[in-house]
Amino acid sequence: MKIKKGDLVRVIAGKDKDKEGKVTSIDAKNHKAIVEGVNMITKHTKPSAQNQNGGIVHQEAPIDISNLMYVHNGKTTRVGFKIEGDKKVRIAKSTGEVID
Repeated sequence: MKIKKGDLVRVIAGKDKDKEGKVTSIDAKNHKAIVEGVNMITKHTKPSAQNQNGGIVHQEAPIDISNLMYVHNGKTTRVGFKIEGDKKVRIAKSTGEVID
């Protein structure tokens, strides 16, 4: 997976195009990610033990990973992989620097 939890990403397609945020979770099976402040939806909730009042809740919805691009040094870049020693590491395609 080229994008991981904790990465800073920019949305490149859809209603939230050009917004940036940090990835909070990844669903690798369905190729979806949840990004802070992006793809916000309103959810109507019934009163429950956790939320006695219920009402309208604003929360992030999953967005497809193909609509996200990794941000490296303030610019978007594609992500590639490279074998260094015994480890497979991610690299920024624009600069060739190791991400992690």
